[in-house]
Amino acid sequence: MTDDEWRAKLVDAALHDQHVRARLAADGALFSGYHPEMEAVHVANAKLLETLVEAIGAWPTRTRFGDDGASAAFLIAQHAISLPAFQRRALALLLDAAERGEINVLDTAYLSDRIAVFEGREQIFGTQFDWDQHGQLSPAPIAEESGVDERRAHVGLPPMAEVIASMRASAAAEGHGAPDDLAKRRAEFDAWARRVGWRA
Repeated sequence: MTDDEWRAKLVDAALHDQHVRARLAADGALFSGYHPEMEAVHVANAKLLETLVEAIGAWPTRTRFGDDGASAAFLIAQHAISLPAFQRRALALLLDAAERGEINVLDTAYLSDRIAVFEGREQIFGTQFDWDQHGQLSPAPIAEESGVDERRAHVGLPPMAEVIASMRASAAAEGHGAPDDLAKRRAEFDAWARRVGWRA
C-alpha cells in the first residue's frame, strides 16, 4: 500500500470516529460509560494504525503522511483507551518523532496526560478533565499545579483558566452534565481501568 493510500485510510478512520461520536453524543448515549459502539470503532482504528506502524517501522509523521494523516494517527491513538499497551507504545513512538520535529509536540502532551490519568497518576499539562465533587467539569489532578501554565505555554497550549471555561461550555452545549452518583462513576472507572490493564 502506498503512503497516499495509508494516509487516506487514516483520515477516513478518524472521520468515522468523529461521526460516530457526534451521533452518540446527540442522543446522550455517549455519556453513560464507554459506549460499546464507540469502543468498537476505537479498537478497529487502533488495529489499522498498528498495522501501518508495523509496516513502516515508525510513527506516521507529518513529513511522510501530511498534517492530516499525522493528525488522524494521533486521534486514533488518543482514543484507543481500552488498549493500554498500544497507547504506551504510541507515546514512545511519538516522543521519538517529536525529538526529530516530525510531529506536533501537543500530541505528546495530550497522550502522556491521558496515560497518566488512566494509570492513576497526576497529569503534567492539564489536558484531561473529569467531573469534580461540585458538579463542575475540571482538570484531573495536576502535578506541580503552580507551574502548569508555564508548561502548557512551552508546548503551545493556552492558560488553564481559558480551557476550563471552554471545556465547560462545550459540555453544556452537548448536554453533558455531571453524573448523578459521582462516587459510583469513579468506582466504575477504576474497575474498568483495572479490567483493561491500566492499573494493577
